[in-house]
Amino acid sequence: MRPVVLFTILLVMPWFGLAGCDRSPSIPSKPTLKPVPHTAITVSPAPNSRNLLQESWESYRKRFIQGDGRVIDWEGDEKSTSEGQAYALWRSVFANDPTTFEQTLRWAEQNLRRETPQKQPLDSLWAWKWGQQKDGQWTQLDPNFAVDADIDACFALILAAQRWQKPEYLALAKTKLQDIWLHSTTVVKGKRYLLPGPMIAFRQGNLVRLNPSYLAPYAFRLFAEVDKSRDWLALVETSYEILEASTAVSSAGLPSDWIALDAETGQYQALVKPSPVLSLYGFDASRVWWRVALDGFLYNEPRATQYLQSHLATIESLWRSQKKIPAQLDLQGNPLVKYDATSQYGMLYAAFQLVNPTIAQEIYQQKLLPRYRGGFWDNDKAYYTQNLVWFGLLPPQAIAQALQGQFTELSGVP
Repeated sequence: MRPVVLFTILLVMPWFGLAGCDRSPSIPSKPTLKPVPHTAITVSPAPNSRNLLQESWESYRKRFIQGDGRVIDWEGDEKSTSEGQAYALWRSVFANDPTTFEQTLRWAEQNLRRETPQKQPLDSLWAWKWGQQKDGQWTQLDPNFAVDADIDACFALILAAQRWQKPEYLALAKTKLQDIWLHSTTVVKGKRYLLPGPMIAFRQGNLVRLNPSYLAPYAFRLFAEVDKSRDWLALVETSYEILEASTAVSSAGLPSDWIALDAETGQYQALVKPSPVLSLYGFDASRVWWRVALDGFLYNEPRATQYLQSHLATIESLWRSQKKIPAQLDLQGNPLVKYDATSQYGMLYAAFQLVNPTIAQEIYQQKLLPRYRGGFWDNDKAYYTQNLVWFGLLPPQAIAQALQGQFTELSGVP
């Protein structure tokens, strides 16, 4: 089970916003997305992955997505998160399921849109946590946003606009991109960085808290195509800076769930207790492998390949010696828990596909395939696992084709 992201630092912060702003986007007559030029790397898919992708999507949709589009985290007090809604958008695009896409999007827009205390629209981003209060009422439990969800939602909206010729999806994505830039990026020493959420929570004095697993350079490249008024490619550059800095504080060369940047000195440092978020390799950091691998697959980015080759060394050593990767490791590469995580293997599968396909196939055969039964990995409550393994197994060729406006059915993925 994935630990709940610690947003304690947000809850004690005063709340600021732009009250009364009209956020209604203008709807263009047709999508204006241009194909993104790239030279994607071709890889061999996992054996039988086509059947797993379609079957697991159908099982997931029935088990985790209500008829109104709410995605339920059965392991987390039946709450819903912006992350879960965005993951469902991603998956429904590639499963060619426009009905689920629309339902999931509508529920999020109706229930997760952030408001001021006066119930006025704050922006177009989504509150990250929704669930049942102690008094029994179901509502937003934390009005702050987690920007990885909004990034994933925008990526899915742009692709959905192409696949189903829905210009309103592209218009909504552009509105959200404006708000991500305004509320979740900051400038330090002349360079722009992606914050994990609201600036007031993650930039306090000279301390800037960053989450490497939220960095999606492949998405920033796409955003640069649809939103030319902002320099999204600048975030590609600082993403690789943060990624390298996160591994630099670890003697094992591993990325961390969280890392801190000193805005005055420009130096990075590990976050330790009593900080509510810590520098260790855990459930967040494992997503780094997949996000970096996608930039390597889709855009043939040499820094992505180099990053994986350099920083998967500890993971590869553990795999070769133990055939098991603990779910959490400290900065020295020592296990913090005895159990492993199927979700991590999904992310590692994608990364090793780029730099060591032999290990990728070993992980698939020894960890992913044996843990799949009846349409689910592990069990039918493991929300996080279902998504991360599915993403890891989704052939990057399918994403590359989608970026060019060419969609392949899951049953027909090469």
